[in-house]
Amino acid sequence: MEFVHKSVLFEECMQMLDVKPGGIYIDGTLGGGGHSEGILERSAPDGELLGIDRDAAAHKAAGERLARFGDRVTFLRGNFADMKELVDEKYHGQIDGILLDLGVSSHQIDEPTRGFSYMVDALLDMRMDTRSDFSAYTVVNTYSMSELRNIISRYGEEKWASRIAQFIVDARAKAPIETTGQLEDIIKAAVPAGARKGVAHPARRTFQAIRIEVNGELDAVRQGVEAAVDMLKPGGRLAVITFHSLEDHLVKDLFRKMENPCTCPKGSPVCVCGKKPIAKQVSRKPIVSGEAELAENPRAHSAHLRGITKL
Repeated sequence: MEFVHKSVLFEECMQMLDVKPGGIYIDGTLGGGGHSEGILERSAPDGELLGIDRDAAAHKAAGERLARFGDRVTFLRGNFADMKELVDEKYHGQIDGILLDLGVSSHQIDEPTRGFSYMVDALLDMRMDTRSDFSAYTVVNTYSMSELRNIISRYGEEKWASRIAQFIVDARAKAPIETTGQLEDIIKAAVPAGARKGVAHPARRTFQAIRIEVNGELDAVRQGVEAAVDMLKPGGRLAVITFHSLEDHLVKDLFRKMENPCTCPKGSPVCVCGKKPIAKQVSRKPIVSGEAELAENPRAHSAHLRGITKL
């Protein structure tokens, strides 16, 4: 299947990163290479880009799209949370801008064999990195009821988490749950009919929760944001696109603490903790898509862009 991923908030990201000719940039979530292409065009003639992604399909698609830029682009396979280990030490502290476009890509959702979507019946998978042995099948068929309830409640913010977890445990006691279609049916049975009216698909929150657990997404966000700021040069910018409230709240909190790390009691006349700001937020409120983009790309509806400048 062709790797198709519409880059959200494209122009806004370019402005947030303040891309300049000759700059060095990291796209920590390479995907199909859309944002990377924009960065390379704007940093011409000699700007460099380091593209990170753990999905082999993304590397193939981006490699084809960005081939015309030659050795100005370097591809690194792995998790953006590990960028300090993936990127050559010569770049540490020298990066002008870093972009993180979080969550699952359009291609991963639309590719039936990846098992990310409840819209198509496929084997339970949801791995962004297919080299991993840990998949949605593992979570659904081996986690205890309390573990399932906790992740569905925490990562899916699902009010019916306990009931869904119980239905999953009851169903797998008869036979392993192997496909997304089976899991969808179990979730639909667990959520009362009255609670399904006027809301999104009843499986959406649970599928999101399992995907986050499989890929360690929230831990990666925290680790990746902190690593990214360390990698930036003074004046360099980090731009982060989130797609659900858990990610956005986490990024917002991390940015606030970087801007105001002081732990002294509120009202203290002077700071004695010694913690100094390391970055400043570009905008207090997240940047969202305009009407034109929303009309063209419905998946942009939940996108929030935040940025920070290293001091």
